[in-house]
Amino acid sequence: MSITFVTKTSVISSNIIMNHPSDQYCINQVLEGHVNAFSTLVERYQGVVYTVVYRMVKNKEQAEEIAQDSFVKAFESLRSYRGDAKFSTWLYTIAYRKSLDAIKANRRIKTSEFIEEIKETEIGRVEDALSYLQARERKEIISNSIVKLPEDEAAIVTLYYFEEKSIKEIAEIAGMSADNVKIKLYRSRKKLYSILKHHVSTEIGNNNGREI
Repeated sequence: MSITFVTKTSVISSNIIMNHPSDQYCINQVLEGHVNAFSTLVERYQGVVYTVVYRMVKNKEQAEEIAQDSFVKAFESLRSYRGDAKFSTWLYTIAYRKSLDAIKANRRIKTSEFIEEIKETEIGRVEDALSYLQARERKEIISNSIVKLPEDEAAIVTLYYFEEKSIKEIAEIAGMSADNVKIKLYRSRKKLYSILKHHVSTEIGNNNGREI
């Protein structure tokens, strides 16, 4: 039995007749023997899984491998999914833990660059600068800045601000307390804006004659 998993350069074809089947419908189909139904879940979540993993391991090739391994693990463990949490939360937990395992296996020393403190009053000016940029350029700058955060903080920021996961869901994914997640979110948000400040200071200068 084999399943075709999507990488950034491959395409999945789904045999599901429904246009937007629910996660649970796809899961039930797989458990009933219609393994192709899992392709819909892969297609639905591959982008986010890859993004979360990449922002943790900070290597494209390794991120693709870990993302694919995460879907394989999810498929093989699907009968253990009880529905107590959203399928996406359960899946992201697998990807998050596999990313941590890879980081430990590589014996990587955290070499996150020094991130200077930013004042709350400066955050609004950074947001104004970002608004001058084209959507595509703004997205690229934010993405590149998130990668510079420590591994766990990059994942938490992605899940909270871009996937709109709740504090409770992130705590479950990351295996930490809700209070710890809140503290990390606060700190990582300020770190992110500090990094963004350097990216957009030139843009502010070009548009209104001054820098942050």
